Amino acid sequence: MPDFALYLDNLTITHHRHPVVHHLSGQVPRASLTAVIGPNGAGKSSLLEALVGSVPPATGSLTFAPDLHHNIAYLPQQTLIDRHFPVRVLDAVQMGAWHLLGSFRAASSTLRERAQQALASVGLQHFENRFIGELSVGQFQRALFARLLLQDARLILLDEPFNAMDSQTCEDLLDLVSQWRQEGRTVLAVLHDLNQVKKYFDQTLLLSREPIAWGPTQDVLTPENLLRAYQMSIHWDENAADCLRTPILSQPKGRAPF
Repeated sequence: MPDFALYLDNLTITHHRHPVVHHLSGQVPRASLTAVIGPNGAGKSSLLEALVGSVPPATGSLTFAPDLHHNIAYLPQQTLIDRHFPVRVLDAVQMGAWHLLGSFRAASSTLRERAQQALASVGLQHFENRFIGELSVGQFQRALFARLLLQDARLILLDEPFNAMDSQTCEDLLDLVSQWRQEGRTVLAVLHDLNQVKKYFDQTLLLSREPIAWGPTQDVLTPENLLRAYQMSIHWDENAADCLRTPILSQPKGRAPF
């Protein structure tokens, strides 16, 4: 089994023909917690969308470890999720097991029990019969994490999972993320709070459309790197053509390790 969950080789991602991520190369260690940080518009969400196949790479490639390629869970930003649909919390959580249910099979008693256990593990016991639209922002995020538990994926992608959350919800869900690592899961999370990154995430990718630094968090979060990311962000040209320069690799380039 390879030591890496994901390998990126000279990856460039475009939006409306303009590059939003340039020449990104590196490796995500298996069973690691990797934070993806950078200024607004740095390409962080676009990177996750490329990893789940929503956005095809313009150049370069991404390679998953064979046992992880179809074993991915993705949690987008809350603002992209319609909470007006009249679905109850328990049913929303059970959707995490859609790969077991299919389109028309009813949930078994075993699955319902698993969903209730997942809700209890995120502090939402006795919330199963509420509609998702009745939940607070923090409660809804807890429900989404319960759904992730039912997906039981080995690679988990989180896009700004703790934005606008109360401190207790953040702490509880970050503890759950730490538990995932102990279980051997790999997590990539787009984050803004550097204190959360320093406390919980051992690896960090600092992105400002181009990779500024990628590696152990204490090596990445230096004042020099953060300043460079900011300086690059204020010089972005939204109409720039795709660049053709030789990329600066965040880690030694080579053949995919699997």
